[in-house]
Amino acid sequence: MKYNIFGYLIGEGFGNVLKNKKSTGASLMIMCATMIIFGIFLILSQNINHFVDDIKSEQGFQVFLTTDATEEEIQEAGDKIRALNGVSTVEFKDKEYALNVVKERFGDQSYLVEGFGYEYFSTSYIVTLTDLNLSKDVQGQILQFENIKKITSRDETVVILLKLANVIRIITAAILILLIVISIFIISNTIKLTVHARRKEISIMKYVGATNNFIRWPFIVEGMIIGVLASIISIIIVGGVYNILAEQAVNSSLMIKIGMSLLSFTNMSSSIILVYMLLGIGIGAFGSVISMRKYLKV
Repeated sequence: MKYNIFGYLIGEGFGNVLKNKKSTGASLMIMCATMIIFGIFLILSQNINHFVDDIKSEQGFQVFLTTDATEEEIQEAGDKIRALNGVSTVEFKDKEYALNVVKERFGDQSYLVEGFGYEYFSTSYIVTLTDLNLSKDVQGQILQFENIKKITSRDETVVILLKLANVIRIITAAILILLIVISIFIISNTIKLTVHARRKEISIMKYVGATNNFIRWPFIVEGMIIGVLASIISIIIVGGVYNILAEQAVNSSLMIKIGMSLLSFTNMSSSIILVYMLLGIGIGAFGSVISMRKYLKV
């Protein structure tokens, strides 16, 4: 029968996990805790980015023209705006539209403006951009055109969201680094316990000619198994809790009022699973390699 080295290494790795139930359990709990914390910030970061992308796609500003501008001057202003670099769409709004907007804002008291004709209002253009970062530059150019009365926008809202998104990214990166450091420390110390218990066996294996890689791989597999198990448990917990909270948030009056939506966990699951598995396998393997250095000095 052909000796299956690969099967032996995998079997030894699983065997080590089962033999060291207490240390494996402790490692799993701590790794799960750190991964859950990281998952919270990762999901928060992705939702903030989703909000920003939605606002970027819809956000624009409104350019009001002077009330005495002629049809030719209005058309000329629109053509100049469309020709600017960074402008995505330009939508014309007539004076009647402006009057209707005012009536909507007054609500039940719209009768207060019934005596006003639309001629008292300004025509305007609603402008969206290809890149929101160009907003100030484009607005500055438009204000130089003739017959421009004013520009209204909600840039401050977007700027706040962009800053918040950057803060979340920084915090997420910091949490990730902390997670990696803590997890490597935990895994390496867990593997050290197993290595120390089998130090005589390892010495005998080296004496009879076993290579360092042959000795090392079962312990690397053990670390990878712990990392994968922690990743799976964390994904299940994070996904379940997020689905419950997201459902309540989406149905809340605040979310409905501001017209915002949350990403479903299904939409984020592929990236979260990939990140968690890479972290779990990478941290487990690296922690095992560190723990073996003392016993496998060349």
